[in-house]
Amino acid sequence: MFRLVAAIAALSFAMPAQADWHVAESDHFVVYADDSEKDVRRFSEMLERYHAAMEFVTGREAETPSPSNRVTVYAVGGKRQIRELAGSKNVGGFYIPRAGGSMAFVPDVRPSTGELEWSMTILLHEYAHHFLISSSRYAMPRWMDEGSAEFFASARFPRDGEVHIGRPAYHRSAELAFAPEVPLEDLFERGRHRAGEELRRDNFYGRSWALYHYLTFDPARKGQLLAYARGIAAGASSIDAARAAFGDLGQLRKDLDRYLMQRKIKGFVLQPEILPIGEISVRRLSEGMSEMLPVMIRSKRGVDREAAAALLVDARAVAAAYPRDAGVLAALAEAEYDAGNLDPAIAAADAAIAIDPARKNAYVQKGYALFAQAADAEDETAAYKEAMKPFTALNRLENDHPLPLIHYYRSFAERGVEPSETARHALDRAAQLAPFDHGLAINAALMHAKIGNIAAARQYLTPVAANPHGGSAARQAQVLLDQLENAEEGTPWRRRPIVDLTRALSSTARSVAEKEAQQAEDDDEADRPE
Repeated sequence: MFRLVAAIAALSFAMPAQADWHVAESDHFVVYADDSEKDVRRFSEMLERYHAAMEFVTGREAETPSPSNRVTVYAVGGKRQIRELAGSKNVGGFYIPRAGGSMAFVPDVRPSTGELEWSMTILLHEYAHHFLISSSRYAMPRWMDEGSAEFFASARFPRDGEVHIGRPAYHRSAELAFAPEVPLEDLFERGRHRAGEELRRDNFYGRSWALYHYLTFDPARKGQLLAYARGIAAGASSIDAARAAFGDLGQLRKDLDRYLMQRKIKGFVLQPEILPIGEISVRRLSEGMSEMLPVMIRSKRGVDREAAAALLVDARAVAAAYPRDAGVLAALAEAEYDAGNLDPAIAAADAAIAIDPARKNAYVQKGYALFAQAADAEDETAAYKEAMKPFTALNRLENDHPLPLIHYYRSFAERGVEPSETARHALDRAAQLAPFDHGLAINAALMHAKIGNIAAARQYLTPVAANPHGGSAARQAQVLLDQLENAEEGTPWRRRPIVDLTRALSSTARSVAEKEAQQAEDDDEADRPE
């Protein structure tokens, strides 16, 4: 924790004399980069075509996210900056799933027609997880989860608009050639990585990619991968579903080894006409926002109180220079809130809204601050009613923004009042809009278990428990699943929640620096080639 605080507090993005920050907005992504309009647009087009390619290959269509529920990609400048931001020397890029604010951090935007930079491969790998979670409600075994992400992440993007999917995962070639081999039985049975567990240096990721690729392309195995997935969805164990779908596993191993010895491994070459993408808008940021963006990046990444206090000095300096920039003032509100200064946060948010009534982050930060004040108010009912006003205004601006839905439920729960049916529907809807937010899923599960909807609770918990990278949310979900094993449908489940409701729900909009940094490091260690 000390290392992370020191790294974030000391972090300073080297800004050129004339920064060229642009923001690109598309259906599924928002990209911030200190780069040319041309490169930022090209990068955004690559990401959108990648999303379209996954929809085409999988046959799934994820619901188009509301504007604030898109993935925001921050290009932070270089490898040193990304490592300092993550608090780890091993990280080449990382992703934080969060309702109303999922983010990815990469060194820079490098549109490429050839082999991708490692940081881009990480981004595509993590977005594949994001897409697959968003378009499916059942938990995949770890090998299938990681194998599919590797399958898609080896993409290429020629200049003519084609997307090549399912190419050889060259970044796993050394692993497949030299790392200890994982037997197929172990591949099917291996669960998620648990915090504190020593990572095995074997070819699990490479082998998972190879099996997924083989089952996708080999004509003799056509339909088997789908049959396996359906077996898992029906409740079969991974090994039982494998034997039912693939037959003799010894033969499968031999066939897979022969497949990998081929001179050429094919993939999908998808033409641009079958991968339509929506409009992409690119604009240059204002001078004030260009100055404030490095501060925003550190704040969005997540800071503790000590680091927030150091960051606030920079935020106030920029705001003093640009007092009429609504984006700058909204960012100042966020920095004040992070530092625990609730009244200044509200004042900065109000100033931003007065200039630009559509500045959504200002409503979010004002709502956070009012909720924090309401917890200590003498008249809780009146205080939470007041705290809901900015979220109600935000809901009018963006009907499917998950944060107003979450906070409407919180306005009951934090007062110890039984949530209304409308409030329960709101939390359900938020969890449906952001299935990648594990803290939110756990709380939706607890809500359902409390009123006897045991099947719904299990449905929320199972994908979280199966998270291949483990983590505290996965452990909590598994504990709850174990405790719900003998619960009867229709009978309210009474138990003190293992997750503090306020903290868990708040985590959908606020990162805890220590937890996020460890997750980023764990994920990178797991995904990094030998």
